[in-house]
Amino acid sequence: MEAKLEREGPGYTVRLSADDVRTLGLAEGQIVEVLPKLLASREAGDAASSPARRFVNGFPVFTMAEMIAEAQRLGPDFEPATVDWGPDVGSEIINDDDPY
Repeated sequence: MEAKLEREGPGYTVRLSADDVRTLGLAEGQIVEVLPKLLASREAGDAASSPARRFVNGFPVFTMAEMIAEAQRLGPDFEPATVDWGPDVGSEIINDDDPY
């Protein structure tokens, strides 16, 4: 998606189409973060080859792989602790010898 930067008085505005606003789940008056195309393409590697970011109610939706990669990038202090739920009971027991 592209937006147009326009001069309005002493400042600037970024104009989005109504369809883009609905797609992103944005609302009038909501504060958003804007990344310049050059910066965004550097962070994503190549913007053309990376999938489009999904938004729900204006918040980005991340995949599990993206969240794990970010935790690993930040270091061991940011990786969640492993939780021991105890022994398997009931339907979560997997019998690898069962042919079905």
